[in-house]
Amino acid sequence: MAEPTQLAFRTLKGIGILNAAPVYETLAGFQKPEGNLRCCCYSPDGKYFAWASPEQVSVVDASNGQIVTILPAPNVFELGFSPLGTYMITWQRLQKDEEGNATKNLKVWRTIDDKAGQEGERTVVGQFTQRSQTGWNLQYNADEKFCARVVTNEVQFYESGDLKTVWNKLRVEGVTDFALAPGTNHTVALFIPERKGQPANVQVYNVPQFGAPVSQKSFFKGDKVQFKWNDLGTSLIVLAQTEVDKTNKSYYGETTMYILSATGGFDSRITLDKEGPIHDVAWSPNSKEFGVVYGYMPAKTTIFNARAQATHTFALGPRNTILFSPNGRYVIVAGFGNLAGQMDIYDLNKNYTKICTIEGSNASVCEWSPDGTHILTATISPRLRVDNGVRIWHAGGGLMFNQDMEELYHVVWRPQNSTLAQSSDDPLNPVPEPHASAVEYLSRRKAPTKPAGAYRPPGARGTSTPLHFKREDEGGAAFTASNGSGGSREGAPSGGANGFGRPRRQVPGAELATESALPPGAAPGGGVSLAGTGEGADENLSKAALKNKKKREAKKAKEAAERQEKGLEVGGLENAPKGPRGMSRSPERRPGHHQRNRSGFEHHNQGRSPQRRERGERGERGSSRNRGWSDAPPAANGQPSHHHSRSQINPAAQNFQPAAQQQQQQQQAPAPAPASAPPAPVQTKAPPPPPPDVTVTSPGAGNSANEKKVRSLLKKVRAIEELKMRQAGGEKLEDTQLRKIDTEEGVRKELDGLGSF
Repeated sequence: MAEPTQLAFRTLKGIGILNAAPVYETLAGFQKPEGNLRCCCYSPDGKYFAWASPEQVSVVDASNGQIVTILPAPNVFELGFSPLGTYMITWQRLQKDEEGNATKNLKVWRTIDDKAGQEGERTVVGQFTQRSQTGWNLQYNADEKFCARVVTNEVQFYESGDLKTVWNKLRVEGVTDFALAPGTNHTVALFIPERKGQPANVQVYNVPQFGAPVSQKSFFKGDKVQFKWNDLGTSLIVLAQTEVDKTNKSYYGETTMYILSATGGFDSRITLDKEGPIHDVAWSPNSKEFGVVYGYMPAKTTIFNARAQATHTFALGPRNTILFSPNGRYVIVAGFGNLAGQMDIYDLNKNYTKICTIEGSNASVCEWSPDGTHILTATISPRLRVDNGVRIWHAGGGLMFNQDMEELYHVVWRPQNSTLAQSSDDPLNPVPEPHASAVEYLSRRKAPTKPAGAYRPPGARGTSTPLHFKREDEGGAAFTASNGSGGSREGAPSGGANGFGRPRRQVPGAELATESALPPGAAPGGGVSLAGTGEGADENLSKAALKNKKKREAKKAKEAAERQEKGLEVGGLENAPKGPRGMSRSPERRPGHHQRNRSGFEHHNQGRSPQRRERGERGERGSSRNRGWSDAPPAANGQPSHHHSRSQINPAAQNFQPAAQQQQQQQQAPAPAPASAPPAPVQTKAPPPPPPDVTVTSPGAGNSANEKKVRSLLKKVRAIEELKMRQAGGEKLEDTQLRKIDTEEGVRKELDGLGSF
């Protein structure tokens, strides 16, 4: 009889070892430990099994359960073995000695030490200070010739028998992660993340020839990576990931994938034809192909060869996990986590034929057995604290074993020789008899009922489902994620154009309603229009550019305020009058731009004081709106008589001229006639009709305290309205701005009291 497969589990009450198919019974010679047991593991060769208690670390023979050694290492939180089981590695929480120095908490022991004392005294092979629990363990090569660990800006290599002396160093600025290749190739891969605008970099070196990398790949969008070597150590897949997706399409960052040859003969980015994240990637045990699950749900699963060329694509479905059997013949494509837990099993030797689908709901762990014909699923804490237990399935689809447990924390198969995997043409037949626990579980399990389906209104019943209501694997439109809208399906009605509001209701079979006219200030799809408010204009500016922009705006506002206090406006000289007349006018009075009055005509107000503009509008509106001068004939000396006509229209206007302007006009005025000669009569037209009632809102039009107060209150109301619009657009306001909004009612009451609102 062949040796049965075996698994170990750790629960709230203790640790157990179970011989699985075909006997399904506990290991006879193993005394089950109880209490607060923090961790347990098998050696990679499957020879030993160890666990840690608060006082010590115990090691047993995995075949019979007898204790072979005990390590005097209290409060161990992590355990590990070297590939051949020669060494054990323990990690304890970092502590400080009496002098305040950090103790060496990572220790390496010989599993079987012939020099151990009679009372269990052991000497460590080596010890280090390891602060982080993530990536705590040493990495050994397959033959245990050397091991390595990463420190600041370098990877240190040690000979396995002498961990007190550094054997070799690979110094690379900024290195944060590394991975030794399995197999007989002595190769190491390093990762250097992005820094100071430089791209991330993956380099592959031969050990110990560290002069130059044999292969390397540079790329952006790489804050961290996962290294996945194939079993022969000839090819490396690099799964790069960012912490933040700058396109706002995913909460979990962006993922990209690259493949490199260990010899440097090939490197490429793996191009995927479906938008979305990369959920899982796994090498086949034959090291010639790998599988990838990627894209928005329903995800796509594709098999690639070693040159990153797609060879087969499975049907779309809600899947996020891919697992190859130890012999490489079968593959599981499953969906766990927030998915239903369905597992599709395919036979790769029979043209990717689908064997069955297993319903492994609420599974937190899924692993192939070493014989390649059974599958372990388990629900563990703290992922789920209810329905914890272990189930073993046959690859043909039947449940073989079930055991419910209270707070299951860890479960793992015992590593065994891959020759246990059956090599017959049809290893799944005949299907063995299930254990009694499986029969009892199936008898009390409720039969699955046909889902009732989604609710349909009476008008849509009896008709086919529109494509935008179907999943992509059911013939519906593909899902596309868009910035700020949370994603949609092609052809489906979406929300408002600015991301606010609910999508427009659509009845299947009815024509889409056109957008109706929107009230002023409203946005399509609901919400408040932010056009013209500057919202979102500074999103793409850097901090320095945004700071400079604010300085420029503040400077412009200050200059405008100074000009407003002086009663002057901004104007250019491109429209200044030519000739002696233009030279006689000061720059402040030269026209800069045309202003349109309420009657629709343009007139020149540039350069006039507010009082002159008010009086000039009344006089010019009736007589000469475009020219601004009267049509009086020239005087006897041939000079134009516009000075006289202007004084007749508005005699008080000259009092408001600056002294420099009056002096210039006096110098250019014609010489007075002799006293004996009577003055020439001035011809004027009929008096103009009374001007229309025009409300002047220029800063100098009213000087009373009441009007100033009204203007100040109106300005506050406008500022409050602008803050309310920004708040409606989703902007987070400061406390002072919120308090300003709260004063709106008081401001409006004060305006009502003044009779101006």
